[in-house]
Amino acid sequence: MLKKYRFILWTVAGATVFFLAYLIYQMLQPNTASSGILILVMLLLGLVLGGVIAFLASGSLKAQAPIINESSHTIAESMRKVFKVVSAEGHFNEIYNYEETNKLLNFIPTKKKALVIVQAKVLVGYDFEKFKWEVDEQNRKVKLLNFPAPEILSTETDYKYYNIEEQFFNLFSKDDLAKIQQNGKKQVIEAAKKSHLPEVAAEQMRMLLTELLQTKNFFLENPSAISENKGMIDFKPN
Repeated sequence: MLKKYRFILWTVAGATVFFLAYLIYQMLQPNTASSGILILVMLLLGLVLGGVIAFLASGSLKAQAPIINESSHTIAESMRKVFKVVSAEGHFNEIYNYEETNKLLNFIPTKKKALVIVQAKVLVGYDFEKFKWEVDEQNRKVKLLNFPAPEILSTETDYKYYNIEEQFFNLFSKDDLAKIQQNGKKQVIEAAKKSHLPEVAAEQMRMLLTELLQTKNFFLENPSAISENKGMIDFKPN
């Protein structure tokens, strides 16, 4: 509807300009008997034309709100039961510096670089499906036969870009940004492996199993098996 009104107004303005040009042409002719009337008509038409142009320029006809159509389709690929326990949580701020230099026409060096702050939350815990133990009902004790190392169960990352510098012939692409995020996440994972998260996770799990068995009047025969792998950590990409 707005486009229709604007077309009509511009048509009227164009016709008015054409008519004014015709009146000016008539005024320039030798016969000036009706020049006063023509001048008055021109003034009136000039006012009309000015009003139309001002109306169009001011944008007094408000644009209608844009029509947004959204749709989404969610497909559940697979579902299964798991028994994973988070026993430690760590927060990390990683400063990742990315710099890449190429040569335009194998001669002119071009450079792009970015400083990225990676803020991440890392959850460390255990997958009970990997546990193996032996239960002695008579003596009310449980012996751990296989106790795996703690795992990184989840990583939640947020990226903030600073000091982005790029040149016209060497711009950041989507693949570059994806690689930066992937490498930044790897740095966080390495930092988590070297942190105290594995020890914290192992100690929390030892306390959890001990207290859980005590509620059933059992005791853990070899809790040291939990601490044997506390310095190790597995990472399962998510």
